[in-house]
Amino acid sequence: MVQPLKGIHHVTAMTSSAEEIYRFFTYVLGLRLVKKTVNQDDINTYHLFFTDDKGSPGTDMTFFDFQGIPKGRHGTNEIERTGFRVPSDEALAYWRKRFDHYDIKHGGITEQFGKKVINFIDFDDQYYQLISDEQNSGVNGGEPWKNSPVPDEYQIIGLGPIHITIEKFDFFKKVLTEVLGFTLIDQADEKHLFEVGEGGNGAQVLVRHVTNKPDGRQGYGTVHHVAFRVEDREALDGWIDYLPQFGLRTSGYVDRFFFESLYAKVAPQILFEWATDGPGFLSDEPYETLGEKLSLPPFLEPKRDEIEKIVRPIDTKRSNKKIEKEYF
Repeated sequence: MVQPLKGIHHVTAMTSSAEEIYRFFTYVLGLRLVKKTVNQDDINTYHLFFTDDKGSPGTDMTFFDFQGIPKGRHGTNEIERTGFRVPSDEALAYWRKRFDHYDIKHGGITEQFGKKVINFIDFDDQYYQLISDEQNSGVNGGEPWKNSPVPDEYQIIGLGPIHITIEKFDFFKKVLTEVLGFTLIDQADEKHLFEVGEGGNGAQVLVRHVTNKPDGRQGYGTVHHVAFRVEDREALDGWIDYLPQFGLRTSGYVDRFFFESLYAKVAPQILFEWATDGPGFLSDEPYETLGEKLSLPPFLEPKRDEIEKIVRPIDTKRSNKKIEKEYF
């Protein structure tokens, strides 16, 4: 039997501008850029990793800036929205004021399966949600970034429920529950809430049954894939052996240097990744200057000169700046 998934590891999405997404995540959302690197399969493309203070697994949203791709289209059969956890209902009240201050489109504070949430979008029409941890138990959140402009008591502390739209719901439910080990814990109309491992906001997937829309189309402003946490290489190898028994084609083992991975398409256009908790983002840069230089895994280091000529420089230096906390 395979080791159960531990929760959400990271979400990877696509943006029209590495510079703009850096500014948005750093100075509006207050997350820390812990790694500025390139897509290991396409060295023309930046890969930016935004996390909590120390790059903890389960706090990580990453972005590709593929050049020349069209804007994505939201629809069915897509990873539609990325959730982020904040500590309390009071924090959501702070974020509503913060979004108003920065002219961020949002839907105000609403309720979802008994918890307070705010839906919002960025400049690419990427869909996000803040969810309060006030009524939450399960997977622990991360640590507030010490240099964030958001006060510690209101900061984003990890990934929350991942929203997926699906046309063939019964099939997808079977994959989640009978293959991947999720449990259906609540439902309302076309929305179904699943969780895995210790559960809670950091280990949930919200699946919406959608049959009256065309398929979503990937492009900037949409999610590329979601990754789920496994403990280590031994656990990952177990999943590598296990998934093909259910007819799922996988990538096999992939070494991403910062973590080890496995990929499988679990439904039309829905790509899941299994990712180990380590080694982590402190393996090649000191804590104080994480994300300030172009970081390359060892197999790409011999191509550094070539890569630095291809990718435009982005100023991500923050260790020499005093970022003031913003109260509203």
